[in-house]
Amino acid sequence: MESLFSFINRPLGIILRYIAGLVGGNFAASVLIFTLLINLALIPLTVKSQKSSVQQLRIKPKLDDIKKRYADDKQRQNEEMQKLYQEEKVSMSGGCLPMILRLVLMMSIYWLILSPLTYMTGVDSSRVKNVSTVISQGMEELKKEDLEKYNLYSKELDLDAKSARSNELSVVRIIRNEKIDIHDILSEKEYEKIKEDLEYIKKKDKEVGIDYTLFSDKLDLTQKPHFSMDIFNAWKPIWLIPIGAFLAQMLTSLLSMYQQKKQNPDAPSMAGMMLTMPLFSLFIGFTLPGGVGFYWICSSLVGGIVQFVMQGFYGPQKLLAAERSKELKERAIIEIKQKTNADKKVEE
Repeated sequence: MESLFSFINRPLGIILRYIAGLVGGNFAASVLIFTLLINLALIPLTVKSQKSSVQQLRIKPKLDDIKKRYADDKQRQNEEMQKLYQEEKVSMSGGCLPMILRLVLMMSIYWLILSPLTYMTGVDSSRVKNVSTVISQGMEELKKEDLEKYNLYSKELDLDAKSARSNELSVVRIIRNEKIDIHDILSEKEYEKIKEDLEYIKKKDKEVGIDYTLFSDKLDLTQKPHFSMDIFNAWKPIWLIPIGAFLAQMLTSLLSMYQQKKQNPDAPSMAGMMLTMPLFSLFIGFTLPGGVGFYWICSSLVGGIVQFVMQGFYGPQKLLAAERSKELKERAIIEIKQKTNADKKVEE
């Protein structure tokens, strides 16, 4: 799966880097524009999925009839259902493929945002992994030897053993933080293991010059929020990111519920499920760097608005009504032809 994401993210990373160059290297602005472009590019897949769903709705009465008639003969039931799909020219998996492609792409972009050094800056991922692994191991040793210094550096870097191995935004924070001296964390022997890679990453990062701040230096998207119950003393501007992700998901859920109720007033209420994703975004948002949370905000808002507009033009009810109107017209044409032929025979 990782190799699949890497294959997809190589060209996407080039696009994201190009966009960043157009907006002065601003990471947040480039992610917003990139998310908008991706959602616009996915519109054909969304339309295809919607049309496939409508086709399923159109033949649902016939499918229900087959299930009822052959309830005791599953093999015959499956044969008749496949026959119906063929006759109606409806794909059994037509709506699934666009959804799978969309899901794979969204997961891939998640890793793209999480790995800006590899996909935007163009650093070899093995170099990043070497640096993050050695430093995380050094942090573990520092925790045993000097807890006070460990707490200081851990707080400053938002770095621990688990995140360093999988999160490039933490490495960005390491190479840009002037308050941290790597020699305080690593012995000279351990430092030598990463010296060349560290200097290379710093050089590449400086050349590309991505700005990871949002609005001001106080809101650094490489930082992790790290929630604390001591809200008044522990509050940081970066907390706005997971809170924003929660609110964006809530807005998207409300728009989705509104559309569903508008199209089908008898549909069961989804109020309970509505809170699931927003709460998930809030919880996870406090454990990941702000860059990922900001992407979720953009994805929720842009995706939700695009979906809302799309439902207005390509909603299931509208498409279904169009399909039925088409069927009626075709039936009317056939009946007219039959009547015309019958009239001709009478005249003869």
